[in-house]
Amino acid sequence: MNRISRRDALSTLALAAAACLAGPAAAQTFPSKPITLVVPFAAGSATDQLARALAQSVGEQTKTTVIVDNKAGASGMMAAQFVARAPADGHTVIISTNTTHAANEHLYKKMPYDPVKDFAPLTGLGRGGQVLVVNPASPWKSVAELVADARKRPGKLSFSSGSASSRVAGEMFQQLSGTEILHVPYKSNPQALTDVMGGQIDFMITDTATGVPQIKAGKLRALGFSMTRRSPLLPDLPTLDEAGVKGYDMSYWFAAYAPAGTPAPVIKRLNELLATAVRAPAAKAFFETSGAEAWTSTPEELARHQAAETLKWGKVIRAAGIEPE
Repeated sequence: MNRISRRDALSTLALAAAACLAGPAAAQTFPSKPITLVVPFAAGSATDQLARALAQSVGEQTKTTVIVDNKAGASGMMAAQFVARAPADGHTVIISTNTTHAANEHLYKKMPYDPVKDFAPLTGLGRGGQVLVVNPASPWKSVAELVADARKRPGKLSFSSGSASSRVAGEMFQQLSGTEILHVPYKSNPQALTDVMGGQIDFMITDTATGVPQIKAGKLRALGFSMTRRSPLLPDLPTLDEAGVKGYDMSYWFAAYAPAGTPAPVIKRLNELLATAVRAPAAKAFFETSGAEAWTSTPEELARHQAAETLKWGKVIRAAGIEPE
């Protein structure tokens, strides 16, 4: 049995005492520099819109600069890896979705981050549904017409996606409608939607925050909503289940995470700042116009929600026949 010297023991106690004091001290001085909200998708995406609304309020509350940093690509993995490796001091936060923290581990064999071990949950932020859209010049006026055409021409029609939510939504559509449709991936939903509007892609199932403005502007035609209840922004639009794709139900969520190891008092402060920001005017305007709904939680509740959603998304992805890349 190894003996521990008195000096080593005192050193160990000193380090432990320093660690205990670090949390409160960090909270008292937080923030001590600009806060960066990292977004895993491009500017204009739903996550980006929400992050910018939150940044405004957090900046007003803390009287400090809050930067929104878009790191789009690799289904959000670039941004998640960046935050996982950032200093655990609370000044770098990812504003993300089920894509990075529930779905990706079922879509990719190797990931540059661990969605559980590398992050400290802060709070849920919001959740919502998606809408199936086509180019207004397309021949399809209903989901039934789109499905009928896809069945006649297996593999000839295409759908785009810029997130795991839109990807899995399209795959689920194929599975439940008995169709075979070509998937075309993009870095983010706004880019994917651009090619639907341009006629290069036949359809997409996108979040309402990205899709509804284009629908109301006449640049897209909406055929169906992804949840089992209709969208308050599009009350006359049938759900995909109502439109004939029985059993269809798909939603998404936003949440905030800091790097693992962030001191508990700083996590508490960030939770308070973000929960207040979700209720502030800028975020309220985002939820009212996007069709999503505000949702906040404790860090512990978010951790439980993430665990349950990871299981759910795994089942959906396997049922859709998607093989990890």
